Amino acid sequence: MAMAPTSTPTGTTKPGNGETYRAALILLASLFFMWGFITVINNTLLPHLRSVFDLNYTQTTLIESVWFIAYFVAAIPSAKLIERVGYKRSLVIGLSIMAVGALGMTLAASIPSYGVTLAMLFVIAAGITLLQVAANPYVAVVGSPETASSRLNLVQAMNSAGTMLAPSFGAYLILGRSVGGTSAEGAVLTDAERLADAQSVILPYVLVAAVLVVLAVVIARFKLPDMGAAGRRVAAEERKHHSLWRHRNLVFGVPAIFIYLIAEIGVANLFVNFVSQRDIANITHEQAGHYLTFLWGGMMVGRFLGSAIMQKVAAEKVLAAFSIGAFVVMLIATFTQGHTAMWALISVGLFHSIMFPTIFTLGIRGLGPLTEEGSGLLIMAIAGGALVIVQGWLADRYGLQMSFLLTAVCELYVLFYALWGAKPTNAIEDVRPQET
Repeated sequence: MAMAPTSTPTGTTKPGNGETYRAALILLASLFFMWGFITVINNTLLPHLRSVFDLNYTQTTLIESVWFIAYFVAAIPSAKLIERVGYKRSLVIGLSIMAVGALGMTLAASIPSYGVTLAMLFVIAAGITLLQVAANPYVAVVGSPETASSRLNLVQAMNSAGTMLAPSFGAYLILGRSVGGTSAEGAVLTDAERLADAQSVILPYVLVAAVLVVLAVVIARFKLPDMGAAGRRVAAEERKHHSLWRHRNLVFGVPAIFIYLIAEIGVANLFVNFVSQRDIANITHEQAGHYLTFLWGGMMVGRFLGSAIMQKVAAEKVLAAFSIGAFVVMLIATFTQGHTAMWALISVGLFHSIMFPTIFTLGIRGLGPLTEEGSGLLIMAIAGGALVIVQGWLADRYGLQMSFLLTAVCELYVLFYALWGAKPTNAIEDVRPQET
């Protein structure tokens, strides 16, 4: 899944020596890995909960909607918390909140309770939001400004590694240990089987909670570099001379992020149920969970490929080409059957790979001293993932396969943004002072 970057501070504070720098970067990379890993566990958790609680697609996608609503609700409180207690403590608090939510998932599985499950997933997502707000600036700080982009790419790669490994973890420890996960699509479970399946979630979330607690302890004891002046915002007086709404690339970029998230999350969350259908791949949820690895793996490969292409081709053109590719494969997934439809849906991961970071960078282009405010709006747009419930409603009303027409429409908006919406208007020079 796509994760939100923040604007890079103009100054940096270097750690005392190379060893401290490397250790700090490893810790930060581990955070990116963990929130990518935990977020994508949802892709195998959703079909599991659909079976346990006998949910329709609307109720199933509501689970993911709650997850992304947390981004919208927790973003501003997270920023205020960081201002009060600092970045390092915020990282520890974020990990602790996630650990509490993970342990709460074991309670939800023991009851079992759909409502408690929703609440605990919201808690986990709120913790991840705090990590998102706190961790990204650190990546730019620990080391020299010249290598900031390299560090950001490195931790984003770790995020992709987490998203790629999570489906196998979920397939083995959740779907593979449940009756619903190892049965054919549409199998009817007894009450005893549902209870046993619900409790299969306990072990994986206990393991996740343990790792989060260990990370929190390590970070609490580690001497991370102080943000110092690098974290201060540019003077408000300078920003008063400009308006965000005069920049077309930002105005159309915010809905582009919002709409793209609907497409990415909808594909990932309904993937297992889709390929498990008899007229698609006719496999169990456990087996489908392993194929999900290819979807996320394609996103990782696409990021490296897109990065290399953009060294010679304008980002807008690359984004347009990838959006056309995504539109075509989504039509194939919607109107064909068998393995053709399955592999078409898998391949959309490759085309989705560059969309979030490319839209983000195009959206803040030419904002100058307004870059931080523009970045904040784009980050808030991640809440668009909550509207995956619309696709769930479409799946219930018109069928799961036809619901992917919504994804195809989302790709068309990204194409519009690449061809016209991303062109900057009233671009201004970045006059922010260098801070020391």
